[in-house]
This record gives sequence, structure tokens and C-alpha cells, in this order.
Amino acid sequence: MSYKNIPANKNPEKCLDHPVFRIVSDVCRQLDVPAYVVGGFVRDCLLARDNPSKDIDIVVVGKGIEVARETARKLKPQPKVSIFKNFGTAMFRYGDTEIDFVGARRESYRMDSRKPVVENGTLEDDQKRRDFTINAMAVSLHPDTYGKFIDPFGGLDDLKNKIIRTPLDPDITFSDDPLRMLRAIRFATQLDFRIDPVVLKAIKHNKKRIHIVSMERIVIELNKIMMTDKPSAGFLLLDRSGLLKEILPELDAMKGVEIRNGIQHKDVFLHTIQVVDNVSRKTNNLWLRWAALLHDVAKPVTKKFIPGQGWTFHGHDYIGSKMVPGIFRRLKLPMNDKMKYVQKLVALHLRPIALTTNEVTDSAVRRLLFEAGDNIEDLMTLCEADITSKNEKKVRQHLRNFRLVRKKLKIIEEKDAVRNFQPPVTGEDIMKTFNIPPSKTIGILKDAIKEAILEGTIRNDREEAYRFMIKQARHMGLEVKNDLLKKGNTT
Repeated sequence: MSYKNIPANKNPEKCLDHPVFRIVSDVCRQLDVPAYVVGGFVRDCLLARDNPSKDIDIVVVGKGIEVARETARKLKPQPKVSIFKNFGTAMFRYGDTEIDFVGARRESYRMDSRKPVVENGTLEDDQKRRDFTINAMAVSLHPDTYGKFIDPFGGLDDLKNKIIRTPLDPDITFSDDPLRMLRAIRFATQLDFRIDPVVLKAIKHNKKRIHIVSMERIVIELNKIMMTDKPSAGFLLLDRSGLLKEILPELDAMKGVEIRNGIQHKDVFLHTIQVVDNVSRKTNNLWLRWAALLHDVAKPVTKKFIPGQGWTFHGHDYIGSKMVPGIFRRLKLPMNDKMKYVQKLVALHLRPIALTTNEVTDSAVRRLLFEAGDNIEDLMTLCEADITSKNEKKVRQHLRNFRLVRKKLKIIEEKDAVRNFQPPVTGEDIMKTFNIPPSKTIGILKDAIKEAILEGTIRNDREEAYRFMIKQARHMGLEVKNDLLKKGNTT
């Protein structure tokens, strides 16, 4: 069987080296139907991507579900086939690959929905309905034409020229399914391609139609943009296309520079996406990237010009942290520990920076460790990424100071163990010692112990904390009724 008709790059054989293709070819002969591998699998093979698609899409002109069943029967071990009769599709997993079978189809759309009306069609119909030319290429699996490359819209040339185009008029493509506008930006960002000017113009024209797409689907594309090597490229395209204002108005509000009395502030939007890039070079943590994207989200609402001082953004860390839950809720992002993690980093992102501008005290470092807990390393990564000054001397100074902060963090952590520490004297201990019921007094004493440990007045030690509590309680008029230490209960 020949692969010579596939105009791929260095190793074209890879396009059909998955064992399932030979099985599908045998089934095609058996059932006398044409079938083709299409879409992302072909695209990634021709690009020789390091992380190619793990999904294989097979279009069958005719009996898609029957081909899926027969193919699965011939595989060892035999995979379970999931069938979706309403859509005429079937799929199964084989190894780490998901293989989808669909009958060739044509689609038509209503203006108020991105769900198409589907009819049986030809391979050409199926290729026309694809989002982009680079996803509309097909390779035949029928034994009579095995390996034949079918590219009616010039997808291979677009791969070579690194350009995103649509098979049909992009106005029709994006009006039919507005999610494709975000996919265009996502593919351009992932592949480092440019979007054809006609396509970009069509996105601008159809930007309002993004609102008929569910937020869940929008966020999937946003997250894929966030996880690229250079997310800023995607956010700049979102801005140029007009989609940024429709999807993330809080980021759109960051744009621009205002000048008063000859004094200007930096463009917060451009600064922010540079911070996201800086974080992305250090980690694949999606939620740390989201924290970078939102760390200055409150600057537009806190911006103030003070004569003699210049532009200020007082409280943008605190107010930004309060904005995070609302943004997550609107975007249908998870309202669990992921949101709380982003909220915490937004709230704390100025704290390490503040430590670099003054003498670093044990107390300040101790408090930072306590509040950041296990997220301290991620917080430091965010803060270092937040240095975007063009003044190299200033950058070097900040980085030197951050090294000092990191050193201090390590010393304090080893000495005082305050990261995620729980007060060594509990509320129950306080109630037993003074024979009092749950009350505000208990909270006051616990806070006093915590503050004394964080200030370094006492060590994070039960006996020291207990004696400190007794001293504080006496000032409040409390008497010891049950001395736990005298009973030897020091654990």
C-alpha cells in the first residue's frame, strides 16, 4: 500500500501508521464504502507537530456507524463502541487515541443557533462544512485509493504559508458557527500562524454573534489560548478582532494610556499579557496563568491621578481579588479551589514586591508565608513575572531583592514552620483552661497568639503560646480554672 500520494513533510508514512487505518481499509473493502481520515490528525501529521492530535476523525460516505462496529470487532482487545444515532456518529478508544466515525454530511444553520440541521452528503460537502482549510484535508482509506490526498481548498499551501483561511466565505462560516471565530484565533496562536485579512474582517463583522455560543465552549477555547507558548499573541488577536470586549470586558477596560501634567501610566493591558507570557515560560499551570491575567484587573476602577504624586492604583490588589469570583461565575469557570487559588494570588501579588522596596523583616516574611501557605512558590513566580520594566537596571535590582526574599522565606520556614500553621493552642484548650463557653473572647485570644507568633514575640511552640495566652487572659480579667500544662498535657 502506497503513501506516495500524500504531499507531507519529512516522513509521510506517519500519516497512516496507526494500526486502525489498515483495519478500516479492510472494512471499506468488505462493505464497499469510501472512508477518509480528515481534520486535525491530518493537519498535525503534515506539520510534524511534537504533540499531534490524539483524536482521529474518519468520514465515511454512507455507513459510518457500521464501519465503526466492524472496525472495533477486528481489533484486539475489542473496544466498546459508543453510538450516537441522532448524529449518525460512533466512537471508541483504542490505546490513548479516540477514534470518531461520522457519515459525510452537509449542514445548514438557523440565525439563533450554532446547532446545524444535518443531511447526508458527499466528501466534498463534508469538507466544505469544515472550519478552516487546514482542517479540511483528507486522506483516503479505501484500498483502491489508499493514501490519496484530497485538498480542494489549498489547505497544504496554507500550512506552508502559515495562514488561517476558511473553505467558504468566512462571513458564512462565522455566522453559521460563531465559535469558529475563537477557534481561528486559537489555531493562529497555537501554530504561530497569521489570520487572513479577509477572515479577520469577517470576525470583526460577526463578533456580536459570539453571544449565541455557550460560555462553556468559549472558555474551552480561552483555556487553549492560555496554554499556548505565547498567550499574548492570542489576546492581541482577540483585541484586534473585537472579541476581547465581548468576552472579557474587564481586560478591554485595561487598554490605553492616559496622560496628565505630562505624566502617563503604562498600558495595563499590554503589561498584563506580557506578565502572562512571562509566567507561561516558567510553568504549565493554567490557573497561575489565569492569576497573571487577572492580577491587575482592578486597576481601571482604582486609577487616580494625584497632583505631585502621579498615577495611583491603591487597593487594586484587594478589589481585584473581590472581582475574581464574579468573573469566574460569568465565564462558567470552576467556583472551587481553583477560583480561590486565583483570588488568593491576586490579593497577595503586591506583598513580595513590597518586601523588595524596604528592609526585609522576619515579621513581614513570616506573615507572607502564613497567608500564602503552599502557594508561596507560585506567588513568587507571579511576582517575578510582574517585572516588565524596560529599565534593565531596575529589573536587575528587583530580581536581586526577590532572591533575598526567597532566601529569607527558606530561613524563616525552616526556623518557625509557619506555612499553613495552626495555632498551637486551640479554641477548645482556651474553653477548658478558663471554663468558658464559645464566645468572642476565644477568637480574641487565638488572634493574639497568632499575631505574637507572626511578629516573632513567641515561637510557634505550644508551651510558649500557652503561657502567652495566660498572660493575655489575665489582662482581660480571666482566671485559670484548669491548667493544662500543670497536668502535663503539652501536646
